[in-house]
Amino acid sequence: MLVHTKGIVFRSIKYGDNALVVKIFTEELGIQSYMVKGIRSRRSKTKPSFFEPLTLLEIEADQKPNRQLQHLKEVRVAHAWQHIPFSVEKQSILLFLNEILYKSIREEVPDRELFSWLFHSLIWFDLEEIRFINFHLLFLVRLTRFLGFYPEVSALQEQEVRYFDLQNGNFSIHQPAHSYFSEGHLVQKFFRLVHSDKESVKTLTLTTAERRFILDLLLSYYQIHLPGLGNIQSVEVLRMVLHPENLSKNTGS
Repeated sequence: MLVHTKGIVFRSIKYGDNALVVKIFTEELGIQSYMVKGIRSRRSKTKPSFFEPLTLLEIEADQKPNRQLQHLKEVRVAHAWQHIPFSVEKQSILLFLNEILYKSIREEVPDRELFSWLFHSLIWFDLEEIRFINFHLLFLVRLTRFLGFYPEVSALQEQEVRYFDLQNGNFSIHQPAHSYFSEGHLVQKFFRLVHSDKESVKTLTLTTAERRFILDLLLSYYQIHLPGLGNIQSVEVLRMVLHPENLSKNTGS
């Protein structure tokens, strides 16, 4: 059966000298693994660059039941990156988000709402030329909506917040009865982030220490609710690239 669908590349692995095994999150079929042959042939219209992390594709696939590796017949890029290839910061953020997505989304069933959000969020990130430095933090918060542990929207005012309960996903003025919580004035910054959107997050001012605190908090939150997530290897590179000494002037830091 031929299936036409959009897809987001999660991972590609070299197979022999002239093929790739590619894992793609598709709009119509969920996570699928594909064999791509002749990838380095001069006559091939399908280029290795099509399968870089989180590339947005339109594909035609020959899908057969119970086949572990499906076959791609046609592939084209749905949105060619405009700014990501020219920004070390954006590339580092993209690789970090790719690792998170690869380790947290495993379902071989379609989730069109999640797919649409991912697809359009990545395009927004690519096209936003300034003040994208907190995008990955907001992305991690919003992704939890689809993973089932979105922080509880609190009726508290920001200045009232004292604790964030990582186990139950809520903000509080009282210390939780267990040890899985974060406290202090930086929790208020996290509270503000949770209540932000793509526009307001551009004006959210965070120091390097505050950004690192929130990132560590979010990773701990993910690891509690996704026990199989493991360590995120790309986070150290991200921290290094987003250090003030290494940031370019157009990040809006």
